[in-house]
Amino acid sequence: MSAPTPTGPQPEGPGLQPPDYGQPSPALIARADRGYARFLADQVPDVATGGHDQEDDAAGAR
Repeated sequence: MSAPTPTGPQPEGPGLQPPDYGQPSPALIARADRGYARFLADQVPDVATGGHDQEDDAAGAR
């Protein structure tokens, strides 16, 4: 036995996924924007991280 072939498009009804599925929320976009801005910000070497101008030492050894 087989199911009858539908004659037209199926009516839109409530599905398992919300209507805005796949669309990022405004809060998620704002958080990503802040993280990207932090990534692009000019990084100042911090003495506490142990940077100690290692890039300058490597350039002077060449």
